[in-house]
Amino acid sequence: MTPAKRGAAWLAICVTLVAGFEGFARKPYVDHLGRGQPETWCYGATKAEGPPPPYSEVFTKRECQTLLGSSLYKYDAMVKSCIHVPMPPHREAALVSFAYNLGPGALCRGPVARHINAGNTAAGCRGMLGYNHARGMVLPGLTTRRQVEYH
Repeated sequence: MTPAKRGAAWLAICVTLVAGFEGFARKPYVDHLGRGQPETWCYGATKAEGPPPPYSEVFTKRECQTLLGSSLYKYDAMVKSCIHVPMPPHREAALVSFAYNLGPGALCRGPVARHINAGNTAAGCRGMLGYNHARGMVLPGLTTRRQVEYH
């Protein structure tokens, strides 16, 4: 697979994965599960993607898709800064989704990156499954997301 096609492959997988789990929010709202970043808009965007917009702002689907694509490229660079082994497109997409959802620190400073970089991909990918909690509770949606990222 050429580098251009490989790049397009991980992004296509990741956009579908992230958009499906984050859902589309035309207007900003308060995410009551978020820690320190309660305002969310578009496809799970937070202040990590830029200054929070006013709650009255309305986004088009195209604007949100553009924001998601540029955000995923940013998170891909973060993933590549801490994963130092080659990745097939599906693994790259899963790790970008994981980092987008939790922040790059959960990936880069945790056991997932450590195992993958040590050549134990199976242990690293299994390690993602434990990140299914928010505010001390196991959330079925996060459990499902981690299982999809794992597979």
